[in-house]
Amino acid sequence: MLRVDNLAKTYPTVAGPRLIFEDLSFELGRNERLAILGRNGQGKSTLIKILGGVTPPTAGRVAWTMTNSWPLGFAGAFQGGMTGLDNIRFIARIYDRPIARTTALVEQFAELGDQLAEPVRFYSSGMRARLAFGLSLAIEFDCYLIDEVFAVGDALFREKCENELFRSRGDRAFVIASHDLDFIRSHCQRALVIERGRVKAFDDIGLAIDIYKSICDEGRLVAAHAAQSTRPAPSRGRWAAA
Repeated sequence: MLRVDNLAKTYPTVAGPRLIFEDLSFELGRNERLAILGRNGQGKSTLIKILGGVTPPTAGRVAWTMTNSWPLGFAGAFQGGMTGLDNIRFIARIYDRPIARTTALVEQFAELGDQLAEPVRFYSSGMRARLAFGLSLAIEFDCYLIDEVFAVGDALFREKCENELFRSRGDRAFVIASHDLDFIRSHCQRALVIERGRVKAFDDIGLAIDIYKSICDEGRLVAAHAAQSTRPAPSRGRWAAA
């Protein structure tokens, strides 16, 4: 189980502390799938990183009683100066997995070939995603943390990832941050919606998506109104003067 109690995160800025979210509490059991919805900059990736232990919270507590993946889609999971193969060996040792078997499983899934012998800093985002997915599937976790990772890679790779995660590992827990609402509707049961430092939990995924869409629509209207109000008045050309 994952248990989150009174979680809060703020970042220092020149104008003072910026609140990302506060008073966030929820639980996630095995087999459950939780979506994190929010506009850009509202804190979805920050929450995923806190759950994965990459970023510390300002307040509150995250308690795991099941194994969790690193944030899939987080490029910082790899050491850029090491090759893909060296990263595989390093992570296999951390998780006490057999190196030869882990390497073979990653090679089979990621299909990076000779590029595994190249330093990761030369990898594209799609190559990093392939390596991250291959490792997470080779090591196996009770809960997978996913941050828009399906936005990279070609259609065949995305389909391959979906099959391996949501079909072959359909009994696992998932926390998924994504803007793809069709994907969220198909794969998640519950949702958290983050907006301006506030978080609301929904047990009805359809209702959560409707609320999120209304927030996005309102944001677009506000942005359009602001752009219109700051647009300079048209000059009077010769046609207007005539």
